[in-house]
Amino acid sequence: MATLADILKHYGLVSDEQIKVAQQMEQSEEIKLDQALVRLGFVTDEEVLKARGQEHSMQVVDLSSVRIGRDVLGLVSKEIAEKHKLLPLSQNNGVLTVAVADPLDLYTLDNLRFMLGAELKCALASREMIERGIANCYGGAAAENMAQEMKKIGEGEEVSEEDELEAMGMDAEGDDAPVVRLVHMILKEAVRARASDIHIEPLMDRVRVRYRVDGVCKEVQSPPKRLQGPIISRVKIMAGIDIAEKRRPQDGRIAITVGGKALDLRVSCLPANHGESVVLRLLEKESVMINLTDLGFDPQDYKRFERIIRRPNGIFLVTGPTGSGKTTSLYAALNDLNRPDVKIITAENPVEYHMTGVNQCHVQESIGLTFATILRAMLRQSPNIILVGEIRDPETAEIAIQAALTGHLVFSTLHTNDAPSAITRLTDMGVAPFLVSTSIQAVMAQRLVRRICNRCKQPITYDMRELAVLRLLPEQVQGITFYKGVGCADCNDTGYKGRSAIFEMMEMTNDLREMAFARATARKLRLQARRNGMATLEDDGARKILAGITTLEEVLSITQREEPLET
Repeated sequence: MATLADILKHYGLVSDEQIKVAQQMEQSEEIKLDQALVRLGFVTDEEVLKARGQEHSMQVVDLSSVRIGRDVLGLVSKEIAEKHKLLPLSQNNGVLTVAVADPLDLYTLDNLRFMLGAELKCALASREMIERGIANCYGGAAAENMAQEMKKIGEGEEVSEEDELEAMGMDAEGDDAPVVRLVHMILKEAVRARASDIHIEPLMDRVRVRYRVDGVCKEVQSPPKRLQGPIISRVKIMAGIDIAEKRRPQDGRIAITVGGKALDLRVSCLPANHGESVVLRLLEKESVMINLTDLGFDPQDYKRFERIIRRPNGIFLVTGPTGSGKTTSLYAALNDLNRPDVKIITAENPVEYHMTGVNQCHVQESIGLTFATILRAMLRQSPNIILVGEIRDPETAEIAIQAALTGHLVFSTLHTNDAPSAITRLTDMGVAPFLVSTSIQAVMAQRLVRRICNRCKQPITYDMRELAVLRLLPEQVQGITFYKGVGCADCNDTGYKGRSAIFEMMEMTNDLREMAFARATARKLRLQARRNGMATLEDDGARKILAGITTLEEVLSITQREEPLET
């Protein structure tokens, strides 16, 4: 029987050399061959799925276009579907057709035959599509359960604060308290929706709950006002936050497993007009450990990035607003540099992800353990590479620069709108210009743009006047097909699914160092960097549009229009 590799080679999708490279990754990282091929970019998920179907003589189904009856869904409970990653499709003459992601999981299929007392016929679908199908098909029940829990608490008698605290302190796993179940449902639904943040915001007459998905907030089922105290109390106790303190901002952390995924939740409480506003940032432990090749660099920028992070000393800064993927980029760099012969120490607030082989320090300003304090102590630990979570004051900036000038490679982040502004920001902090000009090796600004949904994308036409905003010329777009998502069940009718980064890489050259020493403005630095070949955020966004990754509207929404280049 032909193997997966044989089928892919037969159709000219991979070469023998690519198979060998993937097999090496398969052994070193203990993953399946098809996962290695996709991660290396040799084939797509859809190409692997079709080859799998041919390998096992199974039909490949597109779940985004399948309509499943309630009577069929009633044959398999949501718990079984989620546990075994399968979805019932249809039933004919006592034979139940189910979509599965792993055709070799015979043990699960045998168990299902026994539980249902029916003959099974299997079709093949991607794991992601099955998870999305489960969420869409069984989602109505989840929303109904959430509404029932809200109604159950809402119709209950008034509870005192002591009763509330007692109920909230129970174990989440074994407690049947409606509020506990409701909070768990909110978390579970957020994971299902691929949310990066949960916002619980008290309003005058209700509590608004919103999920941020692909950078955009979406309101979901909102609890009544009387549930505000119990919900926030439950979250605060889970996060280890002082439940009695409601006048000051507080931060906490929750480690939890939801839907089979291990998550770290960063919790922030902020006093507001109508009560405490709570934001939970969902950090999936596996999501940040990606390879440099997965970040979305243009080939030329990728070569520059890889060369810069391998320098023995200097500072590499990543800039951008909160939620722009700065931490992911830095962790990808550290992951690539993490070897037994290299000592890496980080100072983070908080430590978002734990990396094997890296010494990670958690900033605790309440006991005087600041970035600057940790950074001073780091230098006595003989590190090769240092990561400072954020440069936010002159003291931290100067110590980081001194570390860079004494033979250490320093990574850090800064909140600026673009790469050249990082230079002027440091001098505005009070750092001497000669220190800035000699220590900075490169500055990289980045943003996240939403990716066009592959399931519902359709060709569209842009007017040249629209494309000219990003300095795209007619000869550049000749023969290019532009796409836009029209909305489907797979992307929740948004037309977008997932996000990709766009970058602006400014490598310090002699002329830029001289300008930094002379306190040149960010605008002049930007113009010179562009003359040196720097691609701006707008330029990289234009590349992503031409590649069919995102849309013109998306790039324009998160970048600023470039002023014309002076002569």
